[in-house]
Amino acid sequence: MTEPTRCWPTTDPLYIAYHDDEWGRPVRDETRLLERISLEAFQSGLAWITILRKRENFRAAFAGFDPAVVAGFGDADVGRLMADAGIVRNRAKIEATIANARATVALHEAGETLAALLWSFAPPDPPPPPRTLQDMPAVTPESKALARELKRRGFRFVGPTTAYALMQATGIVNDHVADCLVRNAVEAERRAAR
Repeated sequence: MTEPTRCWPTTDPLYIAYHDDEWGRPVRDETRLLERISLEAFQSGLAWITILRKRENFRAAFAGFDPAVVAGFGDADVGRLMADAGIVRNRAKIEATIANARATVALHEAGETLAALLWSFAPPDPPPPPRTLQDMPAVTPESKALARELKRRGFRFVGPTTAYALMQATGIVNDHVADCLVRNAVEAERRAAR
């Protein structure tokens, strides 16, 4: 029996579940978007599976990524997080997560949403599906523009590569390879979400 085609080779059940049920599926919930931005930043320089394995710890440490709660974190919280072996203990990334929560709250106070901001950078004409992982770009004109806008709005750790990974993870783009077992389902969800 042939194994189903996925975008990346893995036998790890956590990774398979993430790929099949979450990666590329449209996300518009503000809390889940803040979580994704945060985890993409924490992943920088590390393997994604490391972040997946610590995800529940991140959720507990960062109050479920509730923007209003995390925006209120102060120096004592930074100290607490730096001592938490269950997460990635990187001061710049911890402080960026707090800053990103504050930037999200500022959007809300201005009558905007993080979802509307992120999705406004969806490519108008999606490219053809990638055939392999090597066909997926690391950066696009849209991710460069999104990174600039996020930084302008006070977000941190959101360079063009991280912005593109965020776009992939939240369904703003569908980079499941052409013969991936979930590509068509993800694309249908994306069309319905736009």
